[in-house]
Amino acid sequence: MGSMNVRGVGSFIRNQRLGARLSLKKMSGLAGVSIPYLSQVERGLRKPSADILQAIAKGLRISAETLYVQAGILEERPAPDVATAIMADPTITERQKQALIQIYQALQEETGRVPEPAPEPAKDVTRDKPLRARTTGRARTSVSKRGGRAGSQPARSPHSAPRRSPTTKRRKEV
Repeated sequence: MGSMNVRGVGSFIRNQRLGARLSLKKMSGLAGVSIPYLSQVERGLRKPSADILQAIAKGLRISAETLYVQAGILEERPAPDVATAIMADPTITERQKQALIQIYQALQEETGRVPEPAPEPAKDVTRDKPLRARTTGRARTSVSKRGGRAGSQPARSPHSAPRRSPTTKRRKEV
């Protein structure tokens, strides 16, 4: 364990906060630290303790270990092989393991990373074909210029006031 990389961890925290679209005020509330202190940490002017890093990690919804590594408190460990970890899990079925591996590979392909081949592709037992990862696209419906679906009235809230006809006059409020 070497000395803390104060600027590096501060920059990392700032990038994570901005990536999560959190203001300094919101982030300081989530982490339980003052706005000026968090700002100083992000600019590399303060050396946060392990407890403060843990609170910031919780606010950012990342592991404290990630911040400890960035700060130089912990050494980075090699990432475990996800497919091997899934296959070694005794609490899920073989079919569930294969499905998880396929989902993981689909996510890797989506981000441009080349996945390692899975041990064996799972098969759809009803059709005897390999299972395929589903896309996340939704069916689209045509929308009228008013914002409602074509051929239907715009949706109303169950709590909205009844509609008035254009000829109905509003009462004067006293």
